[in-house]
Amino acid sequence: MTDRRPRVSLARLGFTAEWAEATLTELGWWSGDGPSEGAEEVMWALARSPDPDLALRTVERLFENVPDRRELDTALRADVGLRGRLLALLGSSTALGDHLVTHPDRWRRLVGSPGKEVPPDPATALLTAVGADPDGPPAGAAGGSPAALTGPEAVAALRTAYHDELMVLAADDMAAVGERDLPVLDVADVAARLADLAAAALRAALAVALAEVEGDPGRLAVIAMGKCGGRELNYVSDVDVVFVADPADPATTRLATRLMRVAGEACFEVDANLRPEGRQGALVRTLEGHVAYYERWAKTWEFQALLKARPVAGDPELGAAYAAAVAPMVWSAAGRTDFVADVQAMRRRVVEHLRPDRADREIKLGPGGLRDVEFAVQLLQLVHGRTDEALRSSTTLDALAALADGGYVARDDGANLAASYRFLRLLEHRLQLQRMRRTHLLPAPDDHAALRWLARAARMRPDGRRDAVGVLMAEWTRNARRIRRLHEKLFYRPLLAAVSRLSPDVARLSEQAATARLAALGWASPEGALNHLRALTSGVSRAASIQNALLPVLLEELAVSPDPDRGLLAYRRVSEALATTPWYLRLLRDEGQVAERLMRLLGVSALVPDLLVRAPEVLRLLAAPVAGQADELLRDPAEVATSLRATVARQHDPKVAADTARSLRRHEMLRVACADLLGSLDVEGVCAALSSVWTAVLQATVDSVQRAVGPGPSRLAVIGMGRLGGAEIGYSSDADVLFVCEPVEGADDRDAVRHATTIVETVRRRLAAPSPDPALVVDADLRPEGRQGALVRTLDSYRGYYARWSETWEAQALLRARPVAGDADLGRRFIEMIDPIRYPDNGIGDQAVTEIRRIKARVDAERLPRGADRGTHTKLGLGGLADVEWTVQLLQLRHAGDVPELRTTSTLDGLREAGEAGLIDEADAAALATGWTMATRARNAVMLVRGKPGDQLPRSGRELAAVAVGLGYPPGGDPGVFLDDYRRATRRARAVVERVFYGW
Repeated sequence: MTDRRPRVSLARLGFTAEWAEATLTELGWWSGDGPSEGAEEVMWALARSPDPDLALRTVERLFENVPDRRELDTALRADVGLRGRLLALLGSSTALGDHLVTHPDRWRRLVGSPGKEVPPDPATALLTAVGADPDGPPAGAAGGSPAALTGPEAVAALRTAYHDELMVLAADDMAAVGERDLPVLDVADVAARLADLAAAALRAALAVALAEVEGDPGRLAVIAMGKCGGRELNYVSDVDVVFVADPADPATTRLATRLMRVAGEACFEVDANLRPEGRQGALVRTLEGHVAYYERWAKTWEFQALLKARPVAGDPELGAAYAAAVAPMVWSAAGRTDFVADVQAMRRRVVEHLRPDRADREIKLGPGGLRDVEFAVQLLQLVHGRTDEALRSSTTLDALAALADGGYVARDDGANLAASYRFLRLLEHRLQLQRMRRTHLLPAPDDHAALRWLARAARMRPDGRRDAVGVLMAEWTRNARRIRRLHEKLFYRPLLAAVSRLSPDVARLSEQAATARLAALGWASPEGALNHLRALTSGVSRAASIQNALLPVLLEELAVSPDPDRGLLAYRRVSEALATTPWYLRLLRDEGQVAERLMRLLGVSALVPDLLVRAPEVLRLLAAPVAGQADELLRDPAEVATSLRATVARQHDPKVAADTARSLRRHEMLRVACADLLGSLDVEGVCAALSSVWTAVLQATVDSVQRAVGPGPSRLAVIGMGRLGGAEIGYSSDADVLFVCEPVEGADDRDAVRHATTIVETVRRRLAAPSPDPALVVDADLRPEGRQGALVRTLDSYRGYYARWSETWEAQALLRARPVAGDADLGRRFIEMIDPIRYPDNGIGDQAVTEIRRIKARVDAERLPRGADRGTHTKLGLGGLADVEWTVQLLQLRHAGDVPELRTTSTLDGLREAGEAGLIDEADAAALATGWTMATRARNAVMLVRGKPGDQLPRSGRELAAVAVGLGYPPGGDPGVFLDDYRRATRRARAVVERVFYGW
């Protein structure tokens, strides 16, 4: 005979604990070779619970506490509803199991079949628990009914009543897990009941607060926001609220504050940070105050949040008035400038800030998560709900159904998205129910026990090929991918609502030619595109006629760009800014290459249009070069510098001179950016051109200020450091400098320094004046003693400091020093003075090498921004700019004293010379040069694409695609190819750094 020991049978039923057999025998449900007579169904219900061991242990504790064990045992054997509810609940939630053990009489509330009757309003139970009249005027209204209980007694009573109701709801939710023939409670119904329970708790907490607050507070309405407002709450969640008061005085503020404390101690955290001005704003406001704020100051996300606003407690009339006042603003918000782009940017920011090691397990925030569904649905609601009131639901699933019914979303897409959303909400509910903790994270892949529990709790069953965990993970992957695919389709490519000539009154989804055309061209916001087209082509002017002729061609060109939406917006901005420029549209019409090039630039870069509206003359340089002549986008840097200085020198007023220098810099920066993005200028050419412009601006401004100040007791020289000294300036680089002076004959050092400091401060102030152009920052922090040291020193003072106090890092910083402005002879003598410091005979010793390595390691550890990806941070990342530059500088400090060819401020020149001198393998030198070049180009491209400085490469999305195209990768291609190339180049550079710099 086959050995059929009880332990094997229990293991097959899902029990793993050693004590299970003894406990079941003691309870009378196990007889040694199988379930006891009459206990078979109890055993099967236990076996079907998510965690049979947990359920059994909690049942044992419950039996120890109930007054009549026989009554409970009899009920479990006879009542299928009780079995399904109780045993599934106890195997699902340790927290609610503990609640039931603490209050053992509550098991009777689980008797009967769930889903047969409409559950009672929980507000009655919670208000009664705190001694408030459920039928009286609500607390917060005039003559509202306060609670009879206050203080800790009220909190304890409310906590117990809240958990009683939560226990019953969770038991209903889990019942079908324990008994298959019981009805399944839809996740949307669970979420709605949870929201109603939270609303009831807020009403009870308000009644307690009213009894505790002294004085006579005015009317107060509690507006639920977020998931509570949308009746789609989780088991464990903050409840977002907004308070509306009449009047908004200290008494109503105390009432609201007390409500938050009571609810927080008894039930859940109450979060009022969605109120106007967030945490900095007043906790309560009048209705008029709310309306005034939303009309004048509110941002796009605030109207998106208001979509779910719902009065749930307090004065019902005041709450209804609030809802009526904000609704028109919500449903007109989509008409705001850049509304769609703002909503899309919010979603991208959420994804970008996820921890990379958790992103693929994030049920709520990750790609393919709940937020993808909610953002897509809300965007479509806000865009199309302006003309279709059927879409104005605060509940995601109801709104999605309405979108599908109205034709805004394909029925299959709507049904699939709803099914996947329900699945993810089910997982979220089960995870939170287990320990009543706020979580949205799937268990780690190696945590098989947690995954097995979740699979059983979510009703996953083996399918013959996979166990329950395998089925769970397959379903998670399938649903997350489906959500992400549909999110991209709906969120970034919603169907077009109207064609450019249709009026808003007839705006409806259609498959007309213009709809198909713009959708096919790839606009993420077709409605926004239509608004731009209407603005560009409206009227009967000649300009409108030219735009009508141009736009089909321009749209085709924009369509292949990474971001056609931003490109069209930029084109509209440029067109409106140049509306009075007579040659602008004529140039686009008659010079085909100008239009083509302009669309390529606008579809990639945010910096180009910002500069173009203030330097439109650069547009002429985009024309095809005349035969036999050079491309006007490409100019000799020395010629540009000479022209800039000559132009500024003609200005007698130093302020006008500085403004002229800045204007010419804007022109040249735009020219270089266009040549860069169009592939006409390599990275060395870009750095040389920008460095030459920066140097010329400094020279011209210093000269103009010196002319204005007149002869004085000192000569001044400006020494370029860092990237300025190395002629490696990028679009976002500051100008690192040292200021050195020397007294003229007969003057003392103090007067010389004072005079030179006046000139320096004037120059810095003129260049740093506020401007929409990229900042002109003259940074002198590399001077002796840093920010605490004197801004200007004499040559002798520098000599004394470096002889006595100089540290290794300062010698390293001086490697890139070169005169860039001011007195040329003084600059030359400063360089002669520092040469022995930065190029020491016989190089630096082992102790100094160790110190440099230590400083570099500390920089790597401390200066990388939080959340940055070291693999794609262009400056401080692995194999990035800092890695290569420090390696070259260490070679210079060790060998430039003996190898004069190494005495260069240029990183790439230093690498070439080190390779030719045999100080580094030529293949290693090439790898470092490639890594540095790739990082420099990528850093410049980030500035061009975003229009603001940044060292971190985008992780995904249109920005990453734009960076890739800006670097010459084909439009429409996979930007991951660029990322792969970047990582490969910097990885190889890092390997050399580890050998050459660190000596590993």
